[in-house]
Amino acid sequence: MKIAYFDCFSGISGDMVLGALVDAGVDPDALKTELAKLKLDEFTLRFEEATKHSISGTWAVVETADSTGNAHDHNDSPEPHHHHTHEHSHEHTHEHHDHLHTHGPSRHLSDIFAVLDNSDLEEVIIDRAKRIFDRLAAAEAKVHNTSKDQVHLHEVSGIDAIVDIVGAVVGLHLLAVDEIYASPLSLGGGFVRCAHGLMPVPAPGTMELLCGVPVRQTEIRKELVTPTGAAIITTLADEFGTMPEMTINQIGYGAGTRNLEEQPNLLRLCIGKKKVSSMIRSA
Repeated sequence: MKIAYFDCFSGISGDMVLGALVDAGVDPDALKTELAKLKLDEFTLRFEEATKHSISGTWAVVETADSTGNAHDHNDSPEPHHHHTHEHSHEHTHEHHDHLHTHGPSRHLSDIFAVLDNSDLEEVIIDRAKRIFDRLAAAEAKVHNTSKDQVHLHEVSGIDAIVDIVGAVVGLHLLAVDEIYASPLSLGGGFVRCAHGLMPVPAPGTMELLCGVPVRQTEIRKELVTPTGAAIITTLADEFGTMPEMTINQIGYGAGTRNLEEQPNLLRLCIGKKKVSSMIRSA
């Protein structure tokens, strides 16, 4: 059985998941071909080599007409990201044809579902992506005392976040992974500025997503687990715990935007064959 293990020693974000998938062997061109089926406004997706504490990984960058890179998944201003272009850097721009226009400060769950339903993606990918967004909406709705249908998805409804979430589902599908496992999630601290003002880290919506999932507090005063990253891993992971007994065949590192003083800001992804499970079932 082919499995994926996400080692979240520095947390998890949407761009880190995309970078780890490509670093672990997902064909970036195949990934972009699938993402073009979203029929979104013009966006550029590229992958670059990034080094964090002397460890090389892959940085995923989603750029739109309204952004200059996918720092969207960190809700405060990103620190400078020092990287050099990979010798085989991949870049692709989706042009305007009959693409759906999705600009706007925030959207409702129904708007995002409309994007997915309008796409040419496989049903299994659409269904998994909808599960992630539904979980996000439920968490935000609880925090703001409203319904899933009425809540505004400020930080996670932009084109870049949609690309991150759908890209994560597509990447795992391309790897033909049967089961997904994850370590306890490492949390940062401090405060982060978002659409509703200054919020504690993890942000309330993120914390709601983490209910029932093993976490560990670190001394790092930065946001390590973002709403997008939390939604992806808590929706798709079958189990959380230590790495199961497995034969590792591929390893990928997805780089975060920031440079952390304390440790490498990377997400490690191990792909291999499962032996005997030693995991704890998630709630």
